[in-house]
Amino acid sequence: MRKLRKILLMILCGILMLTGCSESAKKAQNENSSGSNVASEDSSKKEKVEIQFWYGLGSVAGQTMESIIADFNASQDKVKVVGVQQADYNETYQKVQAAIAAKQPPAVFIGSKISEMAESQIAVDLSTFMNDKTPESDYLDVLMKPAKINGKIYAIPAYGTTQVMYYRKDLLNKAGIKPEDAYSSWEKVYEASKEIQKKGVTKWGHLPMWGADNLIDIALSNGGSILSEDGKKVTINSPEWIESWDFIRKQIFENKTAKIESGGQGWEYWYRTIDNVMGGQAMSYTGSSGDKGDLDFKIIGSCPQPGLNGKPGKPQAGGHYLVVPQAASKEQQQAAFEWISYFTSPKISAKWSMKTGYIPVRKSAMEDEDYKAFTKENPYAIVPYQQALKATPVFIDPTKGKITDALSIAADKIELQNIPTKQALDEAQKVAQEALDKINK
Repeated sequence: MRKLRKILLMILCGILMLTGCSESAKKAQNENSSGSNVASEDSSKKEKVEIQFWYGLGSVAGQTMESIIADFNASQDKVKVVGVQQADYNETYQKVQAAIAAKQPPAVFIGSKISEMAESQIAVDLSTFMNDKTPESDYLDVLMKPAKINGKIYAIPAYGTTQVMYYRKDLLNKAGIKPEDAYSSWEKVYEASKEIQKKGVTKWGHLPMWGADNLIDIALSNGGSILSEDGKKVTINSPEWIESWDFIRKQIFENKTAKIESGGQGWEYWYRTIDNVMGGQAMSYTGSSGDKGDLDFKIIGSCPQPGLNGKPGKPQAGGHYLVVPQAASKEQQQAAFEWISYFTSPKISAKWSMKTGYIPVRKSAMEDEDYKAFTKENPYAIVPYQQALKATPVFIDPTKGKITDALSIAADKIELQNIPTKQALDEAQKVAQEALDKINK
């Protein structure tokens, strides 16, 4: 009997042990399962929002952008930016429009036709995203003004740009020409061009950059305007325009001190122009403040654009902008602004300027210690900023590009085909005026 009781007691203990183990196992299993779910949720929360950023930059600027994107991605765990490089700014805009139509837009891109994008409801109002990291008052007024329409901010300036003069210090010295004299007026620029050719130092003198921009700058620096004060008349065939544009036509086709590098893929024409100067075939050229990353300042000097006929230089200064499409999702838009906030921060804006030569967009970037030291050691780097302070604000075309398109066509007629300047500008004015009249009805 005792033996039977002992056996029953052992069986009962075994059952209790098994039951206890099962409950513990179940509890442990539940805890592990619960922990797994928490880890999964945490992982989901920490997963980066991936966005595409489209930009039309080449050479050093493109490489610098890639580097800054990589730094941003490594600096935080919320957003991953995937840079998509395009051939140029125009191609970027065209592809963005196509992508929006296909309902596959990038989250952010670099563009400049802000008024057109606002009116076409392409760009989202970013004023609701701005915070103490992106105070509107800290952005340069000349750059922020075109982005603000009817109280809404449709873009944030990525970098400022203006076109300045770049010249070969060594070649001018060889020809006995002082830069401060040669670039004191447009007349002096081409007197020096003729002199340096006669002495056999270079084949060409000063090279304008293909397109309407350089010609517009010279017209403005001759007292011209694009529109009348009341904004109702297109004035691009005034004597100031005809005189200044014909001045350049003569350098190309009559005096043969200049030539125009045109065509090619993307920025090809631009770099061919630079190569003429860097290779010693030309004395100087007019180019973007962003060219500085491609130049060797051991032999290159820089100065602001001069005026014509005794007038002060008044070239345009403007910006390229970070734009977020309305078609992007709310999550994508918020992630895009995280990137915008980083790229336009004072430190990164200063870094971008030091690497590329573009104008910083933040006033506080001027107080960055690295930037102050850099501009003190490299005086050429501050030239675009100095020019921008006195420059003409970039023209905002009220006709969605009809006026600027007319000017581009006229520039090609004059620079490439040697069409009489008055004829080309009269034709451009007629087309532009018709476009302006339609919106003023």
